[in-house]
Amino acid sequence: CRITFNYRYSPHRAKMWEILRSGEIGELTSVDFHWYLDTSHGADYFRRWHRLVEKGGSLWVHKASHHFDLLNWWIQSDPESVYALGDLQFYGKNGPFRAENCRNCPHTKACDFYWDITKDQRLKRLYVDNEKYDGYHRDGCVFRNDVNIYDKMAATIKYMNGVQVAYSLTTYSPYEGYRIAFNGTKGRMDAWIQESNPTTDANYDEIVVARNFGRREYIQIPQGSGHGGGDKLLKDQVFIPGTPDPLKQAAGVRDGALACLVGIAARKSIAAKDKIYIKDLTTIIPQEKKI
Repeated sequence: CRITFNYRYSPHRAKMWEILRSGEIGELTSVDFHWYLDTSHGADYFRRWHRLVEKGGSLWVHKASHHFDLLNWWIQSDPESVYALGDLQFYGKNGPFRAENCRNCPHTKACDFYWDITKDQRLKRLYVDNEKYDGYHRDGCVFRNDVNIYDKMAATIKYMNGVQVAYSLTTYSPYEGYRIAFNGTKGRMDAWIQESNPTTDANYDEIVVARNFGRREYIQIPQGSGHGGGDKLLKDQVFIPGTPDPLKQAAGVRDGALACLVGIAARKSIAAKDKIYIKDLTTIIPQEKKI
């Protein structure tokens, strides 16, 4: 069984995997990984069913599991423990006003998050025209009082091979993308991947490899469509028999479970105010070297 983690296939992420395996920065010791969702994409999770932890498991699971899979794949080890913090400080009850959904809101002129779903005919046919059957509002208010997921999150993740990760997710940023740094015994690899409202007009993703007491290298990866160019590569591997997998991008059920378990552990850590061990949540035995 395959889990289609498409983030693994983006060319710049594949290049990071190759650099890590090459030993360019020595033995990996820690990772700094910070993801920013903007006020369009990020807000959209708070309009929909994802806003309810009982429906989507929170963004720790629904969104961040993709990020945790990347970490598991890059680090090539299983997660051991998670200590996390999280809070709801922007959306939900924190808004200045609220309504059931955007179309029925008296604050449309004052709200920066007002969205007229009826202007998109595809979404109108898919959602609005069917509300009479299921009662689901795709354009729900981001400030509804029933929002009960976190909109800011941070975690420290320890891996079985000793690598430590500092991770965070912010859902109300003016731009979207992520900053990541891999720290090794011989150097460091950095990237600032911008996905919306970029600060430059560059049509490439840049990876910087800095060596201790040595030179710095700038690697530019052309940007592609469909998750950075990864979607086509994923589809080829899924649907074309015999497609090679030299970067171990094909993910299985175990990979999917471990990615979700990091998010579940983070959620439980916040509730318990304590470190949570992955082994205590599953029959899967975490390994120092990825299976």
